[in-house]
Amino acid sequence: MTDRPLADRIALVTGATRGIGAATALELAKAGAHVVAIGRTEGALEELDDSIRAVGASATLVPLDITDYDAIDRLGGALYERYGRLDVFVGNAGILGPLTPVGHVDPKDFDQALSVNLTANYRFVRSLDPLLRLSPAGRAVFVTSGAAYKARAYWGPYAVTKAALEVLARTWAAETATGNLKVNLFNPGPIRTRMRAKAFPGEDPETLETPEAAAAAILPLCLPSCDANGRYYDFPSRSLMDFRGPA
Repeated sequence: MTDRPLADRIALVTGATRGIGAATALELAKAGAHVVAIGRTEGALEELDDSIRAVGASATLVPLDITDYDAIDRLGGALYERYGRLDVFVGNAGILGPLTPVGHVDPKDFDQALSVNLTANYRFVRSLDPLLRLSPAGRAVFVTSGAAYKARAYWGPYAVTKAALEVLARTWAAETATGNLKVNLFNPGPIRTRMRAKAFPGEDPETLETPEAAAAAILPLCLPSCDANGRYYDFPSRSLMDFRGPA
């Protein structure tokens, strides 16, 4: 692998303002990609831009609430007009939602988890699929969670939406099996992020893997050399499998 295997490639990352998203955006930039960074907080996007510039790369900052689906549609059109294609899509943005019994979940909270974790990703697929197919080596990676198959008590909205995201990604992968586009899932496991701290407030973050370590593992799934499709990379076990992580 060369030092800049993504030179002259265009990579879009959602949830790029912090955690795994920011680390992945920087990792892709180090590999030579021009990064289209999606996030809600302009200040955090600007900090990311500074980090990307510091490694000699470039970024396009897109402050965007990913539940603004019309804006996602417009983004696809703008990317086509500017670049004529997209080479990498990392669907990282997500929310934890309430940790409470299913019967106690407020409908608004459930709808929000559904909108962010699932529907927004479908809308990105709808908007970006033509652009990724125009790439000589389109790559899409969705960040999922072991919660999707563990059915842990009180994690209903998050688990349900991540499970649905996995089916969405695998279906898309099946539809792209004979082309240049490869679609895969990435389970980071316990990572030192704000979301993890919210879910497990008593946990020592120093015992967890860093977002930068997860990003380094996501990078190979984004490279033209990656020939996996419809696979599930489990970061805790460092395993690429047909579906889902270990029990």
